[in-house]
Amino acid sequence: MEPPAPPADAPEEEGVQAAPSASGRNRHLAAMAESFLYALAGMALLLVLWWLGGRLVESNPRMFAFADFAPGPTFARLFEMLGSGEAAEMTAPSLYRVGFGLAWAVAVGVPMGILIGWFGPVGKLTNIPFQFLRMISPLSWMPIAVMAFTTWDGAIVFLIGIAAVWPVLFSTAAGLKRVDPSWFKVARNLGARPWHMLFTIILPAISQDILTGVRLALGVAWIVLVPAEYLGVTSGLGYSINDARDTLEYDRLAATVVIIGIIGFGLDFLCQRAIARLSWHRED
Repeated sequence: MEPPAPPADAPEEEGVQAAPSASGRNRHLAAMAESFLYALAGMALLLVLWWLGGRLVESNPRMFAFADFAPGPTFARLFEMLGSGEAAEMTAPSLYRVGFGLAWAVAVGVPMGILIGWFGPVGKLTNIPFQFLRMISPLSWMPIAVMAFTTWDGAIVFLIGIAAVWPVLFSTAAGLKRVDPSWFKVARNLGARPWHMLFTIILPAISQDILTGVRLALGVAWIVLVPAEYLGVTSGLGYSINDARDTLEYDRLAATVVIIGIIGFGLDFLCQRAIARLSWHRED
């Protein structure tokens, strides 16, 4: 008896199996292209509305002095600030303050969030006080910050930190409460100590929740930064806006606002990509 010949349709089966992968890539590229086109259309719509608003202001005799808020003068001044290094000079102190404030928020919020999520009595005890403190405007602490810190930078970092700590804290606690309790039972049966549980179960399981809290905290910190820099500092994006307002340089004011938006969008995008890389449900 002759051995059975290999099936004649084997190549077709391999081709059929490879087809969904190519189709999936094509769908992914099409989705990316569609998202890009929508983003371009949204930005174009925003620019058109901005241009129309500038034309209305320019044609109004009572508001003619604010014509430099229009896109033309704004982008001309923006390119000038980028070329001269003024944009980088005003941005560096603000990034330093936001970075330190966010670092303090993470250093306080993550351990406290783990404590609240791990021990139920602690969560019940701190729920009302923390919710009460969270609802107080961060700028309300400005007089206390000025008295408590010897430098303006210290006061601004404190205001940013006290505004950013709550998203990190509550997101960390919520993430820990969603962890399957059977994981901890298995770890205890295997002889894991609390230190091992922290670094092998808790932190990997809630890393995405922590980054989500950091992303929300970054948005809050970036918003609080500008009014906080109205304090006695002589540098930063908030100071530049205040100075441009006082000197009636409205094109520089609008250009600084654009810089704030671009940097904030970029930082949020980086956080979003980091969260996506840690997602357990992402498709390869």
